[in-house]
Amino acid sequence: MQIRIGYELIYQSPQPTPMILNLQVHYTRAGDLMRADQMLTEPWVPLTLYRDGFGNWCTRLIAPPGQIRISADAVILDRGLPESVVPSAPQISVERLPEETLVYLLGSRYCDTDRLSEFAWNQFGATTPGWPRVQAVCDFVHGHLTFGYQFARPTRTAFEAFQERQGVCRDFAHLAVTLCRCLNIPARYCTGYLGDIGVPPVDAPMDFSGWFEAFLDGQWYTFDARHNTPRIGRVLIARGRDAADVAISMTFGVCTLQSFRVWTDEVKSLAA
Repeated sequence: MQIRIGYELIYQSPQPTPMILNLQVHYTRAGDLMRADQMLTEPWVPLTLYRDGFGNWCTRLIAPPGQIRISADAVILDRGLPESVVPSAPQISVERLPEETLVYLLGSRYCDTDRLSEFAWNQFGATTPGWPRVQAVCDFVHGHLTFGYQFARPTRTAFEAFQERQGVCRDFAHLAVTLCRCLNIPARYCTGYLGDIGVPPVDAPMDFSGWFEAFLDGQWYTFDARHNTPRIGRVLIARGRDAADVAISMTFGVCTLQSFRVWTDEVKSLAA
C-alpha cells in the first residue's frame, strides 16, 4: 500500500524568529519513503537537520519577518496490515528492564505520575500483568475521556485530563502513558500521521495524531487509547517522554500560526 502524507504550515512573525520543527518521518520508516518528505519553505531559508536525544529528526530555521510557508508532500510504502495484537506479551519486572527504557517509567511534563499512582494500582492492580493490563488501561482511558477538538488545551496534564474527562488524542495518550508508568510499565509518547484507512472517514480536518508505545516482552508495542483498535497506515514522526519532547514546532519569539493542513491518504491504484 502507498500512502500520501504531508503538511502545509503558514506562520507570521514581526521579526526574524528561530524555529525548531519536528516534522520529518522517523528514521525507522525512512527506508519506506517512495517520495521523500523534503521540507520546502516559501520564501526559501537555510535548513539545518539534527537528531535529538530521542533519535528524532529535527529541523532548525530562522523565519523571516512576515509570512513563511513550510510544507512537504511525500509518498510512503506501508504493509497495509492492522497493528499487532499480542495478548500473551508479558510485563518485565523493573529490575530486568533495559536501562534505556527506565526513563519511560518516570514522571514528565505532561505525565504527572505522582498524582495518579494510587488510582492506577487501585483500578488496575488486579489485572493480569503484561498486555492485558495495558489493554485495560486503554479501555479505561477510551471510556473515561470524551474526544473533541474543542477540548484542545496545550497545557493540560494527564491528571487534569483525568479530572476533566475530555481532551484530544494527546490527552488520551498522556493519560494512558501515565497510568502505565504508575504500573511499572515503560511507556512513551508518539506522534505522526494516521489517516482514515480501513475505517469510515471522519468529517473533520486531518491533523497529526498522538498515540503511545508500551515496552512488553523485550520490545515496544503500539497502543492507541483514543481509537482503541488496531489501525492501518500509522506513520511515525517522533517519540519522547510526552508531547513536550515531540512538539511539531517550537518558536523562539512572537510567531503566529495562521494556517494548518495535514493529509494522509491511501494512493488508489490507477490500473484499468
